[in-house]
Formats: sequence, structure tokens, C-alpha cells
Amino acid sequence: MIVHNFDPVLIDLGIFQVHWYSIAYIMGILIGWMYANKIIKSILLNKYNFRKITIKQFDDLIIYLVLGIIIGGRLGYVVFYNLEYYIQNLSEIIKLWKGGMSFHGGLIGVVISIIIFSKKIKINFFKFSDIVSCVAPIGILLGRVANFINAELYGKITTLPWGVIFPNAGNLPRHPSQLYEAILEGILLFLIINYFALKKELIYRAGYVSAIFLILYSILRIFSEIFREPDAHLGLLFNYFSMGTLLSLSTIIIGLLIILFIKKNE
Repeated sequence: MIVHNFDPVLIDLGIFQVHWYSIAYIMGILIGWMYANKIIKSILLNKYNFRKITIKQFDDLIIYLVLGIIIGGRLGYVVFYNLEYYIQNLSEIIKLWKGGMSFHGGLIGVVISIIIFSKKIKINFFKFSDIVSCVAPIGILLGRVANFINAELYGKITTLPWGVIFPNAGNLPRHPSQLYEAILEGILLFLIINYFALKKELIYRAGYVSAIFLILYSILRIFSEIFREPDAHLGLLFNYFSMGTLLSLSTIIIGLLIILFIKKNE
């Protein structure tokens, strides 16, 4: 049994605070950016000239992605998970350091960002989304670790020896479901996606990596939801499904439709 005593604030200067949550997002974007550049360099050395995008183009895309992640992630959380509360407390929407970001909201924000940018420079949407799919698990990993430090999104009560007693969650140990998700949706997903993308060269068949990412992330997320305590104000929808599960079922369908679309147009 472990007692959670992590401080969500990394640096406290009184009027100015640096939260682990913010650091996680910043590091996720920076490390993902660097790894994306590495992928693009390997593509530029490959014979598949018609698939090339440049590092400069991806660098220009970053600001769009950052805005999509932050705005989409936050608004997704507001709309999907706690709309009534935020309607009554509008000023709370901008307080990102308190946590409360939705992966599926961030996904929508990123998709919109890539659509806008790809249309602007007239390059296939999937050329960018496939690379983003390769690096996305890095941000997911760091974000879930930040959730653990923040003592939010904790799991159900457990008797397992690695159960954690979270503050504001009673005196019984719970699954550290945030770390389960960090391992599954971060590390495992990263290894699988990049294996298919780079070793099996699916990165050269635009759209497949994006589709596989959506499907695999969703399956791993649904599995993780088994151990996660449902949001108290939402509970289980239809008595069986958490909000995360329902949203993930929709992204599985979208992933499958993308594959069907690609095969139809091949």
C-alpha cells in the first residue's frame, strides 16, 4: 500500500507557481516535436519522394497543434465531463493548472488544426496526422503521469499491494489507474505504433498509421477504464459505460472507417 503525498506544484514563488501538469504538457510537445523531426528526416532519405513533407512544414504546424491540444483538450473536458459546473463557473475554464483535459477533445482540436494547416499549404492531411500519431503517445504518457501527481482520475478500490491511498478519495487503497494508462496508452502504444509505422513502413501509405493509432488507443483506453473510478457527477452512462469508454468506441469506428476509405481509394 502506498500513500500519495506528491505535491502538484513543482515551484512555488508565492504569486507564481509552476505545476507538474504544465511541465508535462510542455515536455510532451517538445519531445514529440524532436522525435517527429527525426521521423521526417528518415522519410526524406527514403525513395518514396511523393510522400515527403519537410521539417520546415512540420515546424510551422507546431503552433497549430499546440493551440489544438490546449483549446480542444480543455473545451472537450468542459463539454464532455462537466458542462453544468463550468457554465456556472466560467472563470474556471482557463485554470488549466488545476487539471481537467480531455484526450478526445484534444484529438478533435488536433484534427481541426491539421485540416486547417494542410489545406493552407495544400498537402494531404494524413501525411501530417500519421507523424503526429507516432509521437502522440509521448504526450499521453507524460500527461497521465501528471494526472497521478495531481491525484486526479484515480482508480477503483483494490486490495493489490500497489494500491494507492489518494487524498480526497477516502482511506482505502485504489488502483493507480493513471499509471496503468501511462504504461498502456503511452509506452505500449508508442512501441506498437512506431513498429508498424517505421519497421513495417506504413508511414508511406498515408492514413494507415492514423487509423491504427485511433483503434489501438481506444482499445487500450477502454481496458484501462475497467480500473478507473467513474467521475462522481457522471457515473456510468446507461449503467455500463463511462464517458471515456463511449468516446473511445466512437474513435474505434472512425479508425475503421478511415481504413475502409483508404482501401476504397487505393
